[in-house]
Amino acid sequence: MAKQTYQPKAKKKKTTHGFLSRMATKKGQDVLKRRRQKGRTRLVI
Repeated sequence: MAKQTYQPKAKKKKTTHGFLSRMATKKGQDVLKRRRQKGRTRLVI
């Protein structure tokens, strides 16, 4: 039987979707800007 596709890892989640990784690139900063404009209480995971 095949295993599930989502195998959660805390480190992977942080390094891929965390605040510092978002701030590291211009596109990531654009993501945060859009989420602030939209009024998200949580900017990142």
